[in-house]
Amino acid sequence: MSIVSKVRSLLVKGKASNTEHHLVPRKVQFDWENTPLDWIPNQPFASHFINEINMILPAGEFWFCRLYNQALPYVTDEKLREDVQMFIRQEAMHARAHGGAIEEYLKQRGVNTDRNTKIMDWLFGEALADKPLGLTVPKFLEKDWLVFRLGVIAAVEHMTCVLGTYALENKTWDEMNADPVLLDLIRWHGAEEVEHRSVAFDLYKHLGGSYISRYYLACIATPTVFGLWVDGAAHLMRQDSRFSAYKPQVWKLWIWREWYKVSKNGSLPSPIWLAWQQLPFFTPWYNPAHEGSTEQALAYLESSPAAQQNRASMTLKVA
Repeated sequence: MSIVSKVRSLLVKGKASNTEHHLVPRKVQFDWENTPLDWIPNQPFASHFINEINMILPAGEFWFCRLYNQALPYVTDEKLREDVQMFIRQEAMHARAHGGAIEEYLKQRGVNTDRNTKIMDWLFGEALADKPLGLTVPKFLEKDWLVFRLGVIAAVEHMTCVLGTYALENKTWDEMNADPVLLDLIRWHGAEEVEHRSVAFDLYKHLGGSYISRYYLACIATPTVFGLWVDGAAHLMRQDSRFSAYKPQVWKLWIWREWYKVSKNGSLPSPIWLAWQQLPFFTPWYNPAHEGSTEQALAYLESSPAAQQNRASMTLKVA
């Protein structure tokens, strides 16, 4: 797209919903009995790094759901309203699936998850709550506080779309014989992130979110997500004797350098690449519809073992 086309697109009021099809919530279940902590064989760093996602997501995604339910009364476009409702149902299933991974997978293997989940509970239950840190938001600022937080979600959803596309396209995990259950969790979730990638941005704009506020929100949200991810992964590694000599901490250069080093074998996205992929969100002409592939996402969702199992069980119930 040329610069002239991008500028022109800013001057033309677009439709409220940029999701071309109808979103579908999918119930899934995962059997964690045979999944090892090193779910990517011989890749403990990458395994811990991605396992941390299970602890970041539940509190955040339930927070998404609460805010979107608050936003629904302000939505005047019927298609966008449907998108938001289906987004809520998909995100709630994501939170439950990753919550199940915490309880049935990580905790069952002796991993202390309390410290990491408490940080996320504080962030979404206190700092970004309707009453942030217990403070009452003046009535005339309530919608502004809502839109501010919707902007945070839009920034995060761009990153999850990028990571979802990475998960769908990364065949290195298959070549490394990664555990199929955890791989399906990541790809099923990633595919739905790609599928509903426009909803958060559409809702933010529909409720009056501006480019300037989006830009500064992304400046805060993007490094915060990076920091929380690395901090949580470091906590998991500190519980693993193989990393005792390094004493991993988010503020230590070692873990950032190791992330970059490990990413070269394809078991993780490179931190430099991931940071670079956030740049489109900072542009005035950003459109999430241009990120990822709906067709690729839907193709995986049709073949996902967990999603297929649920469809089979539903068919049996109907029969």
